[in-house]
Parts: sequence; C-alpha cells; structure tokens
Amino acid sequence: MGGFFGTVSKKNCVTDLFYGTDYNSHLGTKRGGLATYSEEQGFIRSIHNLESSYFRSKFEGELSEFKGNAGIGIISDTDAQPIVINSHLGRFAIVTVAKIANLAELEEELLKKNMHFAELSMGNTNPTELVALLIIQGKTFVEGIENVFKHIKGSCSMLLLTEDGSVIAARDRLGRTPVVVGKKEGAYAASSESTCFPNLDYEIEKFLGPGEIVRLYSDRVEQLRKPGEEMQICSFLWVYYGFPTSCYEGINVEEVRFNSGVKMGKKDESEVDCACGIPDSGVGMALGYAEGKGIPYHRAISKYTPTWPRSFTPGTQELRSLVAKMKLIPNRSMLQGKRLLFCDDSIVRGTQLHDNVKVLYDCGAKEIHMRIACPPLIYACPFLGFTASKNALELITRRIIKELEGDENKNLEKYVTTDSPEYKRMVDIIAERFGLTTLKFNTLETLIEAIGLPKCKVCTHCFDGSSYF
Repeated sequence: MGGFFGTVSKKNCVTDLFYGTDYNSHLGTKRGGLATYSEEQGFIRSIHNLESSYFRSKFEGELSEFKGNAGIGIISDTDAQPIVINSHLGRFAIVTVAKIANLAELEEELLKKNMHFAELSMGNTNPTELVALLIIQGKTFVEGIENVFKHIKGSCSMLLLTEDGSVIAARDRLGRTPVVVGKKEGAYAASSESTCFPNLDYEIEKFLGPGEIVRLYSDRVEQLRKPGEEMQICSFLWVYYGFPTSCYEGINVEEVRFNSGVKMGKKDESEVDCACGIPDSGVGMALGYAEGKGIPYHRAISKYTPTWPRSFTPGTQELRSLVAKMKLIPNRSMLQGKRLLFCDDSIVRGTQLHDNVKVLYDCGAKEIHMRIACPPLIYACPFLGFTASKNALELITRRIIKELEGDENKNLEKYVTTDSPEYKRMVDIIAERFGLTTLKFNTLETLIEAIGLPKCKVCTHCFDGSSYF
C-alpha cells in the first residue's frame, strides 16, 4: 500500500520529515524516499531499498545532507519515490500512494502524445512518474491533479513539493486512501496516518475529503479544490492496515477493532477458556471479544517485534511464510490443555493460518477456535495494493469455490451471503482444512456498525464485490 508524510515549517523541517515518514513504515516495506526544498540548494532527494533494512537505518546517516523548511517523504510498497519533475508548472517533487489498474493503457496514450518515461521501476513504468505526466498536462496543479482523477482507474493520493516552498496534498477522488492534516506552532503537515502527529507535537487539523486538494504553508492551509460527495474509503484500513492509534474520518482504528470484538463476543456461544489475539492487528479485536464474552484475555502467542516486518508484503509465498513463522512465538505455558479462541484480522491465502494452527496444537492446545475481524475475502482488490496476490485464485475462498462449483467465478453472490448454505459450507471446509474446532467470520453488517460510517461511504469490495472505479 504505502504511506506518506509532508511538512512545511518556519524552521528546518528535516527532523519532523524523517520521523513523520518513519511512522508510516507499517504500510510498506519496499522503498523509502525523502525530498526537501530550499532556495539555496533547491531539491535534495534520496531513495533507498527497504526490503532488507528499516527506514531509519537507511536514512539516519544522511539527514545532515537535507536542507529546507519544506519536505515530503514516502514509504512505498511499489515504485521508487519521490521523483522530481521540471515542467511548465515549475519544478516539483511528488510522492503517491496509488494503484493504477489501467497503467498500461495510460502509458500507451502518453507515448502516443510523444511523452517519455525516464523512471523505470523493476523494469516497468514508474506509476508515480505516470501521475506526474498526467499532472503536467494541466494548466495549473489543480487542473493537472483533476486530470489524474479523470484518467486513473484504481486510486491515487499524493503530495507535491513545489518551488515556492509549499506542499500540495490531494486525496484520492473517491477517498479510498486517507490524508490527514496536522498543525503545530509554526508548521503544518499532511500524512496518510494520524499516528505521525502526537510525538511530533502536531494536532489533527482536518481529514481531507474525497478528491479534496489543499496547499500547506507554514502558517496556513489553503483549500484548492472542495471535496466530492462520493466516498469509498477502504474498510481494511480499520481491519488491518491502520496502526492502532490512527484515526480515519475521525474514527480510531483500535476502537473499531475492539468494538467488533465486543459484538462478536456477546453473540458467540462457544465454550472457551480465554481469548487471544494474533499480533498485531488481531489483538484489539481479541481484547474486545474477551470483554464481550466475559472471559480472560491471554497472550498465548507473541510477536518478536525488533526485526520482523508485516508478513503480507514480501513478494514470494516462501518469504511470506518464513516471515510469518519466525516473527510469532507461541507461549507453551499459556497454551497447554486449554480451549483457546484466537482473533485475527483476515484469512487471505490461508498459508499463515495453517502453519499457526499446527504450531498451537504442537504446543498442547486442546481446542483452537478462530474468529476473523472481517467477512470472507471473496474478491481481489483492484483499488489498493492490498496484498502481493496477483489473481483471485490466490484467495482460499476462491480456490474452495472452484473445488465446489468447478469455476471460481460461479455463484459468488451465494458465497458472499452470510449463513447461506454455500457460505456455511465454504467456512466449514476452511475450518476442517486447518484443523480448527470452530471458525466464524465477522458479518459485514457488524463491521460497518463498528466503523460507524454509512455503508455507501465505505469500500467493502473484497467482501461483496460492490465498489466501482
């Protein structure tokens, strides 16, 4: 997915930029980049590969080289960013959080207009450069960003660092990815995550609306484009992506996870000894489940946090499995002879679940019940870089549907419907395949209720195929 941070200050911004960008590290693992601007030295940019190291360790040694009161940074799960463009709009640096489903089509159109691509990412066109080329087709930055909104299928939020020392922040046309603006004395900032703000002394000023564009200065924020009415913010921000202290649309991540757990716990009739969370994103739900059901919460499995990243991001299944296995350590003393109920955010391929359940039984667990924070993932996401999955058959649900129907695309509406015979059979097969005593998924209605936004404002496409470009 990825996350960005940008700031404009009355004094040197490098420290805020460095730590603000680092606070987006849970959103990506491939590339990190920073760019600053000063009148004396112009744009200074650096990009590093993060696949074998952390953002801080890559950039700490060169922070003294950055100069300026304005800057932007990115943790990217795709292309190398920021890129710096010289155009009729002036020079500017740009970072994006984007997934462009029609990239090849747009690339062909731009090449036919005699434009060229200089920034290749893993041998392919750099999506951020494509966005920049769409922007410079406009007579102004606003017109150019609207051109991006008009042409891209998928999603795109962005920050632009301009030669006047300001930062332009634009949220995706349908608000699929968030942008939040923070304020402190002498500075403004824009970020994907509000988690960036407290330790840097920023207070949340506003959450940008869908398609809203603002320009940040050190002493003010100017609105350049009003937000649109339609919104399709990703529900998975609360289920998985988001850091517990972050808020989207003013709604806290941990609170949503906790409330989902409470609601499931109150309804669940399973007899268990304790609730446990699969770190990190399953913990909040498990705490809520324990409270709702009136049972203790135990840390029967812990994450070794110092060195292991999130396991959805590596590009190969072998590496994902290794990361998932090595980072989670079971506590035999808390497992032996107990009927355990584990909460987790989702089941994508099922590989991690299979391995985790085997380890838990090997450590002496008597029963293993699993509760999932969201409904079954039936559809691949065309809007965000949700996982490294390349097609729907990587989803365990689709593989089971293919086994049952002979076609992974057949009768999907029946498998989406909670408690339909097809839905129940699919869930039973997943539970049986992984040796679970019981398996239950959160309902879409309960998830939406926990988030607290109208269903029409939230993208639930991966659960019900309901969203649109």
